[in-house]
Amino acid sequence: MDVLIHLLVGLHIIGIASLLGGFLTQMKAMGAGTARVVPAMLHGALTMLVTGVLLVGLHQAQGHHVNNVKIGVKLAVLFVVLALVYVKRDEETLDKGIFGAIGGLTTANIFIAVLWT
Repeated sequence: MDVLIHLLVGLHIIGIASLLGGFLTQMKAMGAGTARVVPAMLHGALTMLVTGVLLVGLHQAQGHHVNNVKIGVKLAVLFVVLALVYVKRDEETLDKGIFGAIGGLTTANIFIAVLWT
């Protein structure tokens, strides 16, 4: 079971790297007003959602303590990011505010995961 959990944690990190990496590749375009949602961002957000839910389920199945408030906040932030990415995925350019919100919320989700103990 531990091997599966470690595998899912690795996939979860790959998902966040895909989402944040997709955002970072568009930073220069954001300055020019031509930023767009790249497929890596959508795939990364979906990967994070699936692996995160599986990780919480496996931890609870093993009887480990799970901070449900933290998980709820992270899930809410991810839903907002996923909604923005999904709805705006076909647009040629995005408003700087919306695109910045995607990156800011993604970064906030990382810091919630790391700093909230």
